[in-house]
Amino acid sequence: MHVMTSSQTVARGWPRPPSCLRASELERPPQNARIAVAGLVILRQRPGTAKGVIFLTLEDETGVVNVIVWRKLYERFRRAVIAGRCLRVTGRLQREGGVTHVIAEEIEDISPLLDRLLDPDL
Repeated sequence: MHVMTSSQTVARGWPRPPSCLRASELERPPQNARIAVAGLVILRQRPGTAKGVIFLTLEDETGVVNVIVWRKLYERFRRAVIAGRCLRVTGRLQREGGVTHVIAEEIEDISPLLDRLLDPDL
């Protein structure tokens, strides 16, 4: 099985997950492309005026990624959204008014990978 890296493209023009893009690469995919990103959770917002929508900000080594989590999806991935220190989010890329967001479709808590950063054998 061939695993595609973020720098490879398919005939249709865009790679699909499981490859994670860095924040600095989010200008590359077309609008509404299905992508995956990963990073440390630096902000969780649930404004009272947002009708149950959660806004997450993830940070990787190149910058930040804004993630929108709709209420129904939040219910499905609640534990990861609330407790995750490091998340992998798969979703659709949306650009509007100069701001780029990932509309979450799947959320995975990858916080255990943080412990491996301290492993001297890696």
